[in-house]
Amino acid sequence: MTFNEESKIGQIWASPAGRAVLLKYLPHLKDSPFLSFIKKNTLPSYNAFNPAWIIAPELMETILTELSLIEVEAETDEDITPTVDYENDTVALGSATTKAPDQIEKWGVYELTLQGPQHGNPFVDVSLEAEFSFEGRVVRTLGFYDGQGIYRIRFMPDVEGTWTYSTNSNARSLSGLTGKFICTAPTDGNHGPVRVKNTFHFAYEDGTPYIPVGTTSYVWTHQGDELEEETLATLKSAPFNKMRMCVFPKSYQFNANEPVYYPYEGSMEQGWDYTRFNPAFFQHLENRIADLGKLGIEADLILFHGYDRWGFSEMSKSADDRYLRYLTARLSAYRHVWWSLANEYDLMWKKETKDWERFAKIVTENDPNHHLISIHNCFGFYDYSRPWITHCSIQRVDVYRTAENTNDWREQWQKPIVIDECAYEGNIDQGWGNISGQEMVRRFWEGAIRGGYVGHGETYLHDEDILWWSKGGKLYGSSPERIGFLRKIMEEGPTEGLNPLKSEWDVPSAGVPDEYYLYYYGFNQPSFRKYSMKPGTRYKVDVIDTWNMTVHEQDGTYEGAFRIELPGTPYIAVRFRKI
Repeated sequence: MTFNEESKIGQIWASPAGRAVLLKYLPHLKDSPFLSFIKKNTLPSYNAFNPAWIIAPELMETILTELSLIEVEAETDEDITPTVDYENDTVALGSATTKAPDQIEKWGVYELTLQGPQHGNPFVDVSLEAEFSFEGRVVRTLGFYDGQGIYRIRFMPDVEGTWTYSTNSNARSLSGLTGKFICTAPTDGNHGPVRVKNTFHFAYEDGTPYIPVGTTSYVWTHQGDELEEETLATLKSAPFNKMRMCVFPKSYQFNANEPVYYPYEGSMEQGWDYTRFNPAFFQHLENRIADLGKLGIEADLILFHGYDRWGFSEMSKSADDRYLRYLTARLSAYRHVWWSLANEYDLMWKKETKDWERFAKIVTENDPNHHLISIHNCFGFYDYSRPWITHCSIQRVDVYRTAENTNDWREQWQKPIVIDECAYEGNIDQGWGNISGQEMVRRFWEGAIRGGYVGHGETYLHDEDILWWSKGGKLYGSSPERIGFLRKIMEEGPTEGLNPLKSEWDVPSAGVPDEYYLYYYGFNQPSFRKYSMKPGTRYKVDVIDTWNMTVHEQDGTYEGAFRIELPGTPYIAVRFRKI
């Protein structure tokens, strides 16, 4: 096989000889922060991508000619299966020492620790799982190797009472271990994992409503303890109850630093051993996920992304699959984890739809707790009608108008709409990262009033390139406090969630007919408004200034046709509550 004009730049870049040709004629690619965008293209399509990058026809012909002389070996990929005779017959069944608690609260993390063999490569040589049983019900859970001869099996019990377990492994010492524990009542603040409720909304498993008010800090867990602790301190007083975050480190604008830990043994210079995970990397990740749980924040975990200079976005299929099984074994017992297969899945040149579908199958089959799962777009939406997708994780579709589409997306997919990236409050040079705090708050309200949920992000320039959107740290914007105010308004609203109502042509509204109405006027600034409601039902009326965060209850009660005086300023909402 040789390269041609149909070859993706990512394929050429992955070949040392091909990369040398590209850098010979297109040296700017070496340090381009946009390489993840470029790799998805062929050379001819890349040529049309940006007028500043036009390659003269003669040069294009020269590049393609030199590339056509390179012989490219087909990628070999062999999945490694566990060793049948990892331990011989002289090893007694179930002889490994174990440690486990006698009880755990409902929806807590029950962890069975086993001290076992470590010869060979236990990450691939050993298979381990357990069956947890309660009154005839059996739940299968994968175990994993955590280094130093330590194996762990984690389980999230969802029913109070006595559970039993038994292990199964190709390593004799780890197989046939049995035990039991008591699942106690959940402690205060533990409401279980979040589930979809009423088609378009969410609730914890115990029925407590959950209103996602999310933020994004992609690689905050890769910044070192000092900055990570500062991020947690910021979150403690912020209004957010969901955090979008990546497993792998990120390489992009304002992201030039190396992470503290790497997910695999090896190095960029010598190569990574994709058969040997680095337990320290994953231990650190799960500790930070646990820190979020203590703050009541859901960890919306991004499993793949294309902003990568280390090669983790371009692993072989078998390495991808092994990683997903390992990650779900480690993390699926945490009640506050969500799965996001990718951030901007359509930027990843090496992965096609069939790969994402395979990934979804691996994650859902090995997550006995059925956590929420989605996938996030850059240019084109994924098919959110796929049965494994629990909710729609959406990036803006227009520089300006995105949240206004929430109604249509609800109708199209009949699933909750979470606009995880509506753009970021900030002042960088990119349109996705320089909207004002007022515009961010407006987008939150526009999405909420149409029955969806909008996510926050912040990208204010910083002397040390510590931008919240990627590294965490401190928040400098004006929107978080106002987003917290909206969260309070939503929590005071209908328990089933805000659903859009039939509205006037110039103002959207949400609520429950004849019970609760919430109107939002956005950038319009009426000085009064006339309303015509069904006679016989009386309402208390509040005029809400969404920017100044004030609620002015109007005197008396209102019924039928009436007029409400308004301040004549933008970002006003009006609320009716039935008496």
